[in-house]
Amino acid sequence: MNIKIWIVAPFENMQITTEQVIFENDIELENCQIVVSNSQCDVNGLQGGLPELHKAQEWGAEVIVSRGGTATYIAERTDIPVVEIQVTALDILQAFRKSGNESQVGIAVCQNITYECESLNEFLGIRLHQIDLQDDYNYEGIERALKQGIKAVVGDALAIKFAGSIGIAGYLIESGKASLYKAIKEAEAVVKVRRKEQAQAELLRTVIDSSTDGIVAIDDTTRITLFNKVAEELFHVSRNQAIRCPVNEIIPNTRLPYVLYTGQSEIAEIQTIDTRKIATQRFPIRTGEQITGAVATFQEISQLQRYEQSVRQKLHDKGLIAKCHLEQIVGDSPAMEKVKKLAGVYASTGSTVLITGESGTGKELFAQSIHNFSSRCNAPFVAVNCAALPETLLESELFGYEEGAFSGAKKGGKIGLVELAHGGTLFLDEIGEMPLSLQSRILRTIQEKEVMRLGGQKIIPVDLRIIGATNQDLERLVANKIFREDLYYRLNVLPLHLPPLRERSGDIGLLAEYFIRKLKTRKSTINRISDEAVQVLKSYPWSGNVREFANVMERLVLLSPGETIEKQHVEEVLNFPHRISSPSMASPDIWSFVDEYRKNGMGARKIATILAQKGYEIKYYQVAYHLDKTKKLLRL
Repeated sequence: MNIKIWIVAPFENMQITTEQVIFENDIELENCQIVVSNSQCDVNGLQGGLPELHKAQEWGAEVIVSRGGTATYIAERTDIPVVEIQVTALDILQAFRKSGNESQVGIAVCQNITYECESLNEFLGIRLHQIDLQDDYNYEGIERALKQGIKAVVGDALAIKFAGSIGIAGYLIESGKASLYKAIKEAEAVVKVRRKEQAQAELLRTVIDSSTDGIVAIDDTTRITLFNKVAEELFHVSRNQAIRCPVNEIIPNTRLPYVLYTGQSEIAEIQTIDTRKIATQRFPIRTGEQITGAVATFQEISQLQRYEQSVRQKLHDKGLIAKCHLEQIVGDSPAMEKVKKLAGVYASTGSTVLITGESGTGKELFAQSIHNFSSRCNAPFVAVNCAALPETLLESELFGYEEGAFSGAKKGGKIGLVELAHGGTLFLDEIGEMPLSLQSRILRTIQEKEVMRLGGQKIIPVDLRIIGATNQDLERLVANKIFREDLYYRLNVLPLHLPPLRERSGDIGLLAEYFIRKLKTRKSTINRISDEAVQVLKSYPWSGNVREFANVMERLVLLSPGETIEKQHVEEVLNFPHRISSPSMASPDIWSFVDEYRKNGMGARKIATILAQKGYEIKYYQVAYHLDKTKKLLRL
């Protein structure tokens, strides 16, 4: 690890020994700087400062290693960590031997070496006097020791210099290689721990400052200990002004002291600051069982609304969009012009729209067009087919659910389609198929503009527009108690009925040309359709409306030879003249016949046979499906 260690040696011999330790232990020399202190000591202690300290700061030292009074002096004058080289009993013994084994020897070092002195006293059979310089590095303790009969002093370089200045023999305690190596390794450990703490502190600072919430924390005296950038913007107070101030002086009507006192959190509270509404949450800070502070987060409600809109915009970008516009709907017949004009008028309002019409007439295209022509055009368009999902699944998809609401519920819950449509449009296709049990919930959503998730306990406000669509006669379903009358009236505020294709045959030529252009991507050679072919298409009843027409055109484009769709090509695809002479399966009276025969106790197969004899083109399975579908609706 590249650690920058600055080593201050009080004497030259220590510099030489330190260099030997670095060399012998393969310590990277470029990461260590060894200097000899030039500071002087007089009767007033260490004088003149340490020029080496300023050099260490300029060099970028991460830790300083020194010993004795020099280490103490440096530690009190810098924020750089200082590791002191420890004095061992062996170091003291070697210095004592230099003193000629004087019986009255004082040991003067700036650290507690009581145990080493006791060991030496017992080993040598003499009394060594410890002169404690821990808090008194001006060496007045040496003068006091002199008055007590001390003949000599062993100690660090500064202690020896002072002893000499007052006439006492001094002998230097030199640090051995073991002490120096241990100090260097301790310095490396100190830097590693400090770097880790700095990284964690920087991470915490970055997280707090990058938060979109204002964050304020107080200690147990209610003074502010944390005040991030967003808090500065919210309260118009700088961090330097706020830190250590009582929170009541910085934040008006704050309840942080109350949370500190009670230990109770306060969630989703509204606080007024100036004229702004602020959403705030407050929590006590606990250390073990003791409350040692409190923290609060703040966010302007207007900002929350902007974030919500941004999230919904992203959902919009993921596919919750309406692709069709009114001008893209093909048709210029009087019937279609009337419908498109009415749709444009409806789009300018925010009221509920009910689109009716046979299957395949383009109800969803008009729903998308109304949305795109409205003021909600940049918000989500969420479409749901009420007939495509079973009742239980439809409810959870529409209204969402909380975690654990039912067996198999997704962890964390799920947002419903109604919530996703917030700010935009919810399109309920085939709403006539919606079960009665869900009709009441959708009615409440329309009336109250709110929703509650399955298993939830809170009301979620929603701002959306409802567009319903059905190919059924809702009035008949209401009369048969299959559809709620109040929901029908709520939906039928702005009715829009789409004419079947057979009632706007003037648009068939335009539709044919549109689909020929659209299908050119299939590398067909077809470029046009003849007038005779268009006349044949116009004479066809089109029970499936534009959806059926699109399928027929695709077959014609793929199967017709040459560049033009001719009359005979259309007749072959439509199986003329047999099919054209039969009454339309979509004739309005055919299903009334089916219902009437059913009341007389006839089965589907017999009903199909009778209708075929009457000239209606209808299959057994179609009758059976209609009867089964009606039976299910009646059961609801």
